Amino acid sequence: MSLAEKVPAGEAWLEMAARRVGGAHALLAAALIVYPLVVPPFFAFQIGGQILILGMVALSLMVLAGLGGMVSLAQLTVAGIAGYMVAIFGVNSVGIMGLGWPWWLTVPVAVLIAALSSALIGLISVRTSGIYTIMITLAIATAFYYFTNQNYALFNGFAGFRGIAPPTLFGLYWRDPLPFYYLCLGIAALSYAAVLYGQKTPFGLSLQAVRDNQRRMRAIGYDVTAVKVMAYFLAGLIAGVAGVLYVWFNGRISPGTISVAESIGILVIAVIGGLRHPIGPFLGAALYVVMKTFAIDVIGAERFNTLIGLVFLVIVFVSPDGILGLWERLKPHLAPKSLRSPLNQRGRE
Repeated sequence: MSLAEKVPAGEAWLEMAARRVGGAHALLAAALIVYPLVVPPFFAFQIGGQILILGMVALSLMVLAGLGGMVSLAQLTVAGIAGYMVAIFGVNSVGIMGLGWPWWLTVPVAVLIAALSSALIGLISVRTSGIYTIMITLAIATAFYYFTNQNYALFNGFAGFRGIAPPTLFGLYWRDPLPFYYLCLGIAALSYAAVLYGQKTPFGLSLQAVRDNQRRMRAIGYDVTAVKVMAYFLAGLIAGVAGVLYVWFNGRISPGTISVAESIGILVIAVIGGLRHPIGPFLGAALYVVMKTFAIDVIGAERFNTLIGLVFLVIVFVSPDGILGLWERLKPHLAPKSLRSPLNQRGRE
C-alpha cells in the first residue's frame, strides 16, 4: 500500500479516535450518574464523594504541575483554608467564632479567600523552579499546619471545628448520601470541563508555553510571573471549592485534615493517575480512596503508607505518566489494524 493510500486510513483513525473520546465521556458520565443508584449509601457517600473531592484537589495540582510545570505541595492547604473559612464565617458547634453567615455568602467568600491565598503562595514561589518550588510550598503547608495546631483564638487549635453542616436546599439535606454525591459530581464535572476547555484557550496555551520555555516567552513580551500567579489563582478556585465540599463531607475540620502527610497524599494521587490530562487526578483518587478504605482492614492503618508507597513506585516505574500512561500505551494495540496510524505502519515496513 502506498503512503497516499495510507493517509486516508490514518485520518479515519483520528476521526474514530475523536468519536471514541466523546463516546468515552458519555459512557463515563452515564456510569457516574447511575453509580449511587446501584450501590449502598456507604459507597456513594464515603467512597464516591471522597474520590470526587480529592480528585478536585489533585486536579488543581494538575493545572499547576501538568500545564505549568509547577509542583505545589500546598494545594490541600488551600482547600483547608476554604474549609476553615466556612467554619469561621458560617455555623459550627464548638461555641467559638462561627459568625453565622448564610451559606450563599459564606461559600463564595471562603472560595475567594482560598484562591487569593493560592495566588499569594504562587507569588512567593513562582520565582523558583523544580525542587525549590516543591520545598517552598512544602514549607508553607507545614507552617500553616502548625499555625492552626497552635492557634486557639482563631482556629481552635488541635481540636479544630465540628458541627459544620451543608445547607438544606430545595427540600434536600445536602449531606445525605445521594444529594451530596450528585453535588460533588456536578461540581467535579464543571471543574473537569473547565480545565479541559481552559488548556486550549490562549491563557492555557500561554501557560504551557511558559512551562516549556520561559526565556522565550519573556523575550516575546509575556509577563511570565503574572501568568504563573494567575494559574495559582485559578487552581486555588478549584481547590477552594473542593475544600468547602471536604468540610461538609467530614462535618468538621482540624489541623489533621491538612497535615503534611495528607498534603503529600495529594501529590501521590496526581502522579499515580497522571498529570497530562484532567481525568488523571480522578483516576488516582479512585485508586487511593479504594485502597485506603479497604486495605486498612487487611494490613492495618500503620502500614497503609508503606502499601501506597509501593504501589506508587510500581506504577511510576512501569509508567512515568501514571495510569494514563499505561492506557496510552495500550490504545494503539486496541485500534483496528487497518486504521492504525500510517506513521506506525511505515515504521514497521
